[in-house]
Amino acid sequence: MVGYDPEAKCVSVAEAAAAGSASGFVTRVLVSPLDVIKIRFQLQIEQLSSRSPGAKYHGILQAVQRIFQEEGLRAFWKGHVPAQLLSVGYGAVQFMAFESLTKLVHNVTSYNARDSFVHFVCGGLAACTATVAVQPVDTLRTRFAAQGEPKIYRNLHHAVVTMYQTEGPQTFYRGLTPTIIAIFPYAGLQFSSYNILQQFSEWVVPAEGEKGGNIKNLVCGSCAGIISKTLTYPFDLFKKRLQVGGFEHARAAFGQVRMYRGLLDCMRQILREEGPGGFFKGLSPSLLKAALSTGLIFFWYELFCSLLCTLKSTDSTTRKEG
Repeated sequence: MVGYDPEAKCVSVAEAAAAGSASGFVTRVLVSPLDVIKIRFQLQIEQLSSRSPGAKYHGILQAVQRIFQEEGLRAFWKGHVPAQLLSVGYGAVQFMAFESLTKLVHNVTSYNARDSFVHFVCGGLAACTATVAVQPVDTLRTRFAAQGEPKIYRNLHHAVVTMYQTEGPQTFYRGLTPTIIAIFPYAGLQFSSYNILQQFSEWVVPAEGEKGGNIKNLVCGSCAGIISKTLTYPFDLFKKRLQVGGFEHARAAFGQVRMYRGLLDCMRQILREEGPGGFFKGLSPSLLKAALSTGLIFFWYELFCSLLCTLKSTDSTTRKEG
């Protein structure tokens, strides 16, 4: 169902956008706590170890306990409003662009829209389009998830006004360069891996029924998320570090802070001060989140598309009978 299928012309571009938005919304609610923990880990300069002096967070369970004790349960959904705007907008643009691009490739080239290579290229381009569209919201989400107590930003409107007045409009696109560099292979690997895994599962286990198919979508999506996240993770960390530039005063309670002049300077400082392992801080919660979020995104997208197809089929049948 993901991508243009000439043999099953069921979902329109607008319906793909709606299904993408809905899947993004549901998934975001479920994975937000892991996202907050991942961002806290990525922004911590000190080593993620109890043996590291001044380290606020040591591991996933310790971070959960500390955040809950210091900030309460709601802290795991900090920045949830901009995060939901991000998920809904990103899901809509990404799947709409992906369906359109795979259809274009199928109609104007000799490539088959179901080829894994086509899914890699179209998935990467669709994600780049969606990223540029929602980058300001992503920056806001990161700021909200990163701030401790007392809060610097009271609400979304206050954050937008404050950031614009104190840092200028360019601040909403901090970290865009590493994001674009990373998102093309990341999303490309997501879509192509999902496609390959789906084809492999169909070869190993023949079509088995709707319930089994939904579970298969979830498993294939989770595996695709782990593969793509592991291979492109450092650029996600660079993006987060750059997005909180100019926001150092709100990070004081979490330990050391650093200022970076750009992507290369960020890479050099991390390598010099934190070693190669610094590029993979927060990988554990990130992999958990990638497995859950990618699996759920594809699961819900396929499910919503199937529901839309069923509704259209039922409506068509009713009209014919009428």
